[in-house]
Amino acid sequence: MSTETAKPISGDTAKRRSQAVAGAIAGLAVIAILVVVFITVRGGSGDPATPPAAAPASAAAPAETPAEVPPSAAADPAQPPQPGAVETPPALAKEPVVKGGTGTLKDLKVTVLVPGTGPAVQAGQTVTANYVLVNYKTGQPIESSFKTGRPFTAPIGAGQVIQGWDKGIPGQKVGSRIQIDVPAALAYGPEQGDLRFVVDILAAQ
Repeated sequence: MSTETAKPISGDTAKRRSQAVAGAIAGLAVIAILVVVFITVRGGSGDPATPPAAAPASAAAPAETPAEVPPSAAADPAQPPQPGAVETPPALAKEPVVKGGTGTLKDLKVTVLVPGTGPAVQAGQTVTANYVLVNYKTGQPIESSFKTGRPFTAPIGAGQVIQGWDKGIPGQKVGSRIQIDVPAALAYGPEQGDLRFVVDILAAQ
């Protein structure tokens, strides 16, 4: 029985085998890497969506809307005038034309030209009024608050004005236009003579 002698492997064959083994190992490594990447990507796709970057504070917390400001009481026409406020009734808005009187003036005389609807003036109150003053006999204009644009304010019945006003205005209603014929003795004396006032009573407090 003859035995065959094993032939040694040639150098080229050994080299090819080494290259094949190395290629197989590299291929397995690539497959392993791809599997890992696939699992990672797939696993990530199942997670909840990543929250967006935090918005700026101004966007995350919108500014509060200011509370509605109630209308001002002063702008409400239904509200009464504030203390000290003076409203000129339409009937008293225009400066009156005042003429002189006739005859001899002996006593104080008060004539209501435009009736007022306000409360009656009491002695001791402070009155705000517009007025026109003329000489009783000649009708010559002497003074007018309408010209200055500033109503006159003074206490009544307290000796702060001429007696013709202290005696003639108390009892008259706010909102009235009155004519007061004042003898010299109850006005500024003989130098000024008898006077005629037309007085618009705007307020009394």
